[in-house]
Amino acid sequence: MRRLDNIDIRLLRVFTTLADARGFAEAQIALNLSQSTLSTHLAELEKRVGGQLCYRGRQQFKLTELGNVTYEAAKKLFRDMDDFTQRVHSANGNLAGRLRLGTSDGVFTSPHLSISRAVEIFLQPGSDVFIDMILGTPSDLEQRVADGECDIVIGPFSQRAPGVEYIDFYGEPHHVYCGKGHRLFTMPDHRIDRKEIESARFSVRRYRHFDDLYLVGHSRAGASIEAMEAQLMLILSGQFIGFLPRHFADPWVTKGELRPILTQSHSFESMQKIAYRRQSIGTPLIDAFLDVLIGLRPPPSESPIENFRS
Repeated sequence: MRRLDNIDIRLLRVFTTLADARGFAEAQIALNLSQSTLSTHLAELEKRVGGQLCYRGRQQFKLTELGNVTYEAAKKLFRDMDDFTQRVHSANGNLAGRLRLGTSDGVFTSPHLSISRAVEIFLQPGSDVFIDMILGTPSDLEQRVADGECDIVIGPFSQRAPGVEYIDFYGEPHHVYCGKGHRLFTMPDHRIDRKEIESARFSVRRYRHFDDLYLVGHSRAGASIEAMEAQLMLILSGQFIGFLPRHFADPWVTKGELRPILTQSHSFESMQKIAYRRQSIGTPLIDAFLDVLIGLRPPPSESPIENFRS
């Protein structure tokens, strides 16, 4: 294998984008390059590393063994480069580098969970920080931070990822809701018994399927979702009931399109947590953003809602 030089960094970034996109079509959009240009870059990198990096065809894109090793090594190289940039700039009293953030969907309307305020405080004049932010399911975000693909994520995590630190951030109240067209919409809570709940179609969060069934006392799901927007759509159809974060549902309740039911017996708090890799402690950029987040952490909830780990 030839000695790598500066131009290979660009080739490696093209290759890792191809691998992340699992093919040329999505990578073309992400990199704004033609397929022929991508093929040329890939062929040049293969020439430099001395072997084929992937199998590609109309129906297949798969990394070879060399491709997998190159991909993992390239990702580590990029993390080390980001860490180098951060430490050098920090020594001069400046923050710089790439900060990779992740959060669950449906949090924008929450004054406690939206990280807009944290970003506003963090990005002071003179800082040279690139923000890379994604939305994902809790399990996906937890895996990404464990794998080093995200620096800091916020969500209702299971706390099972190895090497990851967790900080309680905010207990987010959830209720069961029905839409305006649902037969339970006009029914008083005292008349909604177990039989009424059991006979209603119930939409669950795919990543917390059985937890949702247990919390509401339902025997089976009638639909499953991964995003709160999808849950809202199903409930607004008038055909399903399901859990929603209270802040997310409030605007629709105000408009008369949604109604929370059985709030005294079927509500819970989902503890949103900040998660980051243990080995990231001491990285200036990550430490600085964590300080901002922790400074914005609201006081413990005074809600009487029973606290469940969601």
